[in-house]
Amino acid sequence: MNSGRFLLRMLLTLAPAPAAGQNGAMEPLSPPIVIAHRGASGERPEHTLAAYQLAIDGGADVIEPDLVPTRDDVLVARHENEIGGTTDVADHPEFARRRTTKRIDGEAVTGWFTEDFTLAELKTLRARERIPALRPRNAAYDGRYEVPTLVEIIALAKARGVGIYPETKHPTYFAGIGHPTDRLLVDQLHAAGWTGPDAPVFIQSFEVANLRRIAGWTRLRLIQLMAATGAPADGTQPSYAAMASPAGLRAVADYAWGIGPDKAMLAGGALVRDAHAAGLRVHPWTFRAENQFLAPAYRRGDDPAGHGDLAGEIAAALRLGIDGFFTDFPLIGAAARGVSK
Repeated sequence: MNSGRFLLRMLLTLAPAPAAGQNGAMEPLSPPIVIAHRGASGERPEHTLAAYQLAIDGGADVIEPDLVPTRDDVLVARHENEIGGTTDVADHPEFARRRTTKRIDGEAVTGWFTEDFTLAELKTLRARERIPALRPRNAAYDGRYEVPTLVEIIALAKARGVGIYPETKHPTYFAGIGHPTDRLLVDQLHAAGWTGPDAPVFIQSFEVANLRRIAGWTRLRLIQLMAATGAPADGTQPSYAAMASPAGLRAVADYAWGIGPDKAMLAGGALVRDAHAAGLRVHPWTFRAENQFLAPAYRRGDDPAGHGDLAGEIAAALRLGIDGFFTDFPLIGAAARGVSK
């Protein structure tokens, strides 16, 4: 059995989903799971099958696709529905007129949007590195890979024995323009045979109303994402800070299995302790090797693109009792987890 399959079995054995209203305090999950954030996105252009495959080879237990819809309602993996920065769409004159400005979650965004392309049209594009100034080696792979569909990602996960961790992007926005992405996601996961809390699936969202809605459709595990600042775009909560309070976490436990907080929220360990007391697992995001993304104590040198002590930052978080973590560098993450035992 390969390491991914072994750790996935450990995950499913040790982490049953607690029933709503029955969450008791819990011990940290052992071993904590390594979640490949958009694949091995520190080493290949994000959200490509190549990035996911490399992540699995590196020891990831779970791969994470951010999901957005095409015009014909096929879910595909992109960080955002605006794809000017992650594909070569600007190099396609046949799509020049589709560049436009839309208002998404209260902000004006200009570019090309997945919901304006059919899947067939989107498949003519090729992925590009999103942050080439920080990851120039990834840019060497520009133009090689297609935009993958959720169906393709599910097939890869099943073939390699790992889980998936899909994020519903901008669910209120998409529902408002006639693309019911939450329903599409649940239906596809169920069609894949993943229906219960023992399935290797976590559904995540920064919004609240859609997770509550999804909780009525499925028994799959749900993760409430939290940012260090701001509030959910659906306006259901005053702030993420309020949601991260002991009372807020108890409310989250009514519908979610766990939380995915910004790693900046871990300081001191109170959030981990309070979440566990509410019966919630904790999967912080995102651990990256570049100095620009590391906490100051783990940076090495002044170059924002230079790599610092990512393993040290992950090890410090593991000592707080987290149950898993998102990383762009799953090979480093898996090694750090092993050392921290």
